[in-house]
Amino acid sequence: MRAFSPRLPEQPIFYPVTTEDYAIKIARDWNVRASGSGYVTRFEVSTAYLDGYQVETAGGRAHQEYWIPAEDLDNFNAAIVGDIVVTREYHPGTSG
Repeated sequence: MRAFSPRLPEQPIFYPVTTEDYAIKIARDWNVRASGSGYVTRFEVSTAYLDGYQVETAGGRAHQEYWIPAEDLDNFNAAIVGDIVVTREYHPGTSG
């Protein structure tokens, strides 16, 4: 993959997280329950682009993420360096 899909109307913000551990928790513990599967991706984003955003903390120091408005997702995608790689998949009954 080279870009993330546009957000749905009920998803006004894209939340890329800063650590694999946090991404695993979201994919395994939340996304599987909510939608039946969860995926962890790895990708790099230009520092110059990310410098325009603050790292936000969502519920604790281990839960850090960027809040990218849906209307800025095209710019975020353009700032991705290289490919987006799926590193883990979770489905009901799997632990990774």
